[in-house]
Amino acid sequence: MSGNNARINIFPTRMALTNMKLKLKGAQTGHSLLKRKSEALTKRFRGITVKIDELKRTMGQVMQQASFSLAQVQYFTGDISYQIQEASKTAQLRVRAKQENVSGVMLPAFEMYNEGGNAFEFTGLGRGGQQVQKAKEVYTKAVETLVELASLQTAFVILDEVIKATNRRVNAIEHVIIPRYENTIKYIISELDEQDREEFFRLKKVQSKKKERAAVEDAIRARNAMEADRNGHEAPILQAAEETGQLNVLDHEDEDIIF
Repeated sequence: MSGNNARINIFPTRMALTNMKLKLKGAQTGHSLLKRKSEALTKRFRGITVKIDELKRTMGQVMQQASFSLAQVQYFTGDISYQIQEASKTAQLRVRAKQENVSGVMLPAFEMYNEGGNAFEFTGLGRGGQQVQKAKEVYTKAVETLVELASLQTAFVILDEVIKATNRRVNAIEHVIIPRYENTIKYIISELDEQDREEFFRLKKVQSKKKERAAVEDAIRARNAMEADRNGHEAPILQAAEETGQLNVLDHEDEDIIF
């Protein structure tokens, strides 16, 4: 069967009815939990969307300042790219990942940190030192913003997939599983009611047959009694007396008593 009339094919018994009610209760509980999970994830998803929009706007401004700062450095110090390449042996800014649990969903979070000393402390000593330091701070801020944006974008993609899957499960439970259990329970109850009505009708018929049989037997007894009276048989009272062994007091002779 399909649609709202879909139900599970099961033999209608009291035990089956109890099991289906337990399954319906579990489905309703699961639906409630998944619904709350979906709402919590959706709330977090919207918050991340707002933060991403803000960070993208901030990123545009930071990159604009960084480009302007780099132009100032090149204007005051000339080409210092070879000095940077010579001084940079290892990365000073590093990124580490951690996980955050949001309603059972593990979201990665990236965090930037400094490792090692300042590799550019002597850059720009001749001229343009202030511009170089400013450019370094601005680009550090740009990298930090990029790391935060990458963390939010990753969480955005993961949450989007999880919310879609959770909503599909919620809709499946709400529109397929729960109606199927409810229709099965209605079917079992209707079948059990029909069985009860059939049993009640059968008992009434049996009782009616017993009453008819008792009436026939009473009629036969009455007819036999009338025929016995007609044929001159003894009265029922005398027959009962003889059957119990009691004699007539007039026919009984008392023994002599010696004083």
